Amino acid sequence: MKFSVLRLPCSGQTLNYETEVAPYLRHPVFAWLGLRPLLAQHTADEHAALRRWASGRRTLVEIGVAEGVSALALSEAMERGGTLYLIDPFHMTRASVLNFTKRAAHRAMGNSSHGKIEWIEKFSYEATKDWTKPLDFLMLDGDHSEAGVRRDWDDWSPHVGRDGVVVFHDARIFSGGWTNSEYGPVKLVDSLFRRTRILNWKIVEEIHSMVVVQRTA
Repeated sequence: MKFSVLRLPCSGQTLNYETEVAPYLRHPVFAWLGLRPLLAQHTADEHAALRRWASGRRTLVEIGVAEGVSALALSEAMERGGTLYLIDPFHMTRASVLNFTKRAAHRAMGNSSHGKIEWIEKFSYEATKDWTKPLDFLMLDGDHSEAGVRRDWDDWSPHVGRDGVVVFHDARIFSGGWTNSEYGPVKLVDSLFRRTRILNWKIVEEIHSMVVVQRTA
């Protein structure tokens, strides 16, 4: 098994994976060594939605990579010849040479032949400073503070063209799930798309913690 997704319910910190091995080998070093599957931070239905919305897209950005399972979904579905930009500083470690989350993600994507993979090892607000490429797919799964996800939206959504989509992860409350009203992405999506409506954007799908919005003009 290459990767394992979350099985519902996933209340609090109790996460049940498709394999019985993963809970005992949670450290990413075991993924890098190939002793367990890559652990996703999303559900099977969310995984399918990522593939569906990435299908046929040519220029994709994912902010927040973790062990790379969502990146696998995107790379397998995007248009052949497309480019997937993976933005993550991989800073959650004291010793960069021992960053096994980064190593596991790079190993996962190393055999990708469907399109081109570009790694950008920066914070998203640093990567956007000189960004000029138009996007048709953007996934926001990095800084989960309300201010952080709002900054990612403000910085990156202007690069998304007509009919392009932005995927917010951990952005809605759902039965048996792990999100709550204090999650930054939940607050931002409620503010931008539920209490008000942003011109030229609309919600096109909601599945578990994931909200997909599309630019209409």
